[in-house]
Amino acid sequence: MIDWKLAGTVARGVANLQPAGDPEPYQQLGPYAEEAVRLVSEYTGLSADGVPAAEPVDRPGWIDANLASLALVLEPAVDKLGANAGPLRVLAGGVLAVEAGAVSGFLAGRVLGQYEFPVLEPDRPARLLFVAPNLAQAAKTLDTPADQLLRWVALHELTHALQFGGVPWLRPHLEGLLRGILSSLELDPRAMLRVPDVTDLRKLLDRVREEGLAVVAIGAGRREALDRVQAFMAVLEGYAEHVMDAVGATVLDDLPGLRAALGRRRHDRSGLLKLLDKLLGMDLKLRQYEQGKAFCDGVVERAGIEGLNRVWASPENLPSVAELDDPAGWLARTEPPQLRKSA
Repeated sequence: MIDWKLAGTVARGVANLQPAGDPEPYQQLGPYAEEAVRLVSEYTGLSADGVPAAEPVDRPGWIDANLASLALVLEPAVDKLGANAGPLRVLAGGVLAVEAGAVSGFLAGRVLGQYEFPVLEPDRPARLLFVAPNLAQAAKTLDTPADQLLRWVALHELTHALQFGGVPWLRPHLEGLLRGILSSLELDPRAMLRVPDVTDLRKLLDRVREEGLAVVAIGAGRREALDRVQAFMAVLEGYAEHVMDAVGATVLDDLPGLRAALGRRRHDRSGLLKLLDKLLGMDLKLRQYEQGKAFCDGVVERAGIEGLNRVWASPENLPSVAELDDPAGWLARTEPPQLRKSA
């Protein structure tokens, strides 16, 4: 069993180490969310019966939501340790609590907005969270007016709301991908706590530096499944990034300047934050999101937003990791039969 109270305490302590701004200017979110839904729907053609109301939250509020979602994923993994693991099961649960708390606390100081839902329970309602103190700190650091930053973040998060709200198979598909990884995990508490010899430790550190701790923890046997999840996430984020550029040009005073500033925010980290990014696999995720945007931009260049919207036709139309670098090849593979006959 994971001690989620301990995880919450750790998360709040880590979050409090990071600077925060005045949340007051970021409490009235309704007009920005409504504008974003209208603009994104007009450009993409995506629509949903309803999207969650935009909620301003503080860091503890975001941590609570994040840990509740994590619990649904991690508790089954801990259960696989088995009742016979004895004290090691308790110790492993404590280690996971500290790790989950540290990761959540680190992210709680960085996240600006999030379309949040329990991944393993696709029928439960989603929430649309805007982390007010982080928005305030980002606006101060980037020297960006509050309304401009809110428009930018709203466009991104409402694109996700329309993706998941307008494409019925997305949430069940993501659930299936994650359950596939979790079902194959073989957790051995003794192996988790075993100290390797110097040679093994050097190899492990080399792998962590190259691939990130998240990838190493999954294990080589599940790398293919992890690739499918990461390609899926890259498309989701890349689509949102493309939409932000396409739509943002109509409502943002300085779109290139804002994108450049937020790009620097993603890349310009202290030595410690860069190390954490690498250990958590966030550096890898950032590269894949950039790859996802390049893929989406490339598809729209060749076939317009209608061509890109083929990704929402079925799970089989999602690009592989290799296809993320080959938008023309993906378009050829997903071309509707009637278009092939007429070509």
